[in-house]
Amino acid sequence: MTDRDTPRRGNRGTAGFTLVELMVVVAIIAILATTAGIYLFGALDDADQAKAKSEIKSLKAAVTAYMLKNNRKLPNTLEEVAPYMDPPKIPKDPWGNPYTYTKEGSRNFKIVSLGRDGAPGGSDYDADISSED
Repeated sequence: MTDRDTPRRGNRGTAGFTLVELMVVVAIIAILATTAGIYLFGALDDADQAKAKSEIKSLKAAVTAYMLKNNRKLPNTLEEVAPYMDPPKIPKDPWGNPYTYTKEGSRNFKIVSLGRDGAPGGSDYDADISSED
């Protein structure tokens, strides 16, 4: 029997990972996941704002179609333009709040989403999104 064939009790392995090595790997993964999460949530907020802007454009087009059909008369509410939407339903903004519709004179109107916070004003993702923007 040679030295290679005899098992050594004191040699506990060069064939595994130590606890410190595993903890370093876990810490690196946690840092990467946190960084990716921050960017993901920012992208979701951007997507909500883009969706609100797109829906406001669709609502604006529906109001214009209503006006063309009804001798240039503005609707009193957004519900009146639902038949001009596809599907024929007035959506809520991406945060679950109704869009605000106001008439400004006989031919001008404004459609507003109050943003993420659902309150007038605000900044960043809480800012109002208007058909006038």
